[in-house]
Amino acid sequence: MRTKTFRSIATVVIALSLIGGAAVAAPASAADLTSRYVTISATGTTTVVPDAVRINATVSVVAKSSKEALAASSNSVTAVRTALTANKVATKDVATQSVTVNPEYSYPQDGGAPVLNGYRATQSFTITVRAASTAGAVVDAIIAAGGDNVQLNGVSPFILNDDKASEVARNFAVGRAKAKAVSYAKLLGVKLGKIIYLDETSTPTVYPVFGMTAKADSAATQIDLGEQKVSVTVTVRWAIV
Repeated sequence: MRTKTFRSIATVVIALSLIGGAAVAAPASAADLTSRYVTISATGTTTVVPDAVRINATVSVVAKSSKEALAASSNSVTAVRTALTANKVATKDVATQSVTVNPEYSYPQDGGAPVLNGYRATQSFTITVRAASTAGAVVDAIIAAGGDNVQLNGVSPFILNDDKASEVARNFAVGRAKAKAVSYAKLLGVKLGKIIYLDETSTPTVYPVFGMTAKADSAATQIDLGEQKVSVTVTVRWAIV
């Protein structure tokens, strides 16, 4: 997983209070530590090449009866499952989203009564490809197995494991927060004490969606992974002594 770091802007809030308005310094008590503080918020951001791909597919078949439509749909889905297994996609990474069977009508232009064309059975499912580099081959295998009964509704590269990227972003955010706190303490002529508050917020990764409807072709499908951002924002509060 490749990462690269960007600079982030940190915001600062200074909160100081003088006990009783006295200008004479006194030893800080435990209560003082919660009323004399400097709070810094800083964000660290890194970009990551996605390591997985999510595929949304639908098998759709029309037949004379609902039973025939569902059976034909099931046959196509079974073929797709077999192709996924052959391409090292685990069963746990294939999740059915919906199964439907509905009558399908055509409507004459002269306003006459609808005509029943048959029954359409559909099964939609989501596939997680954990080896992003094989996603194109998986797409081709799905189409080859299901033929014209298969529609690809979307292909979305995403970050399956962002632990390392989050650690990079976190280190940068904390470093920025600490540097800012030291700078403000120096400017104000005070010293930083213990950390009395810490909060972290991770920015959700936005999944870009690439929609397509594909048919088997001699050219291999390639999924461009691009890059996605992982951000961590920390808010740290130091007591002033």
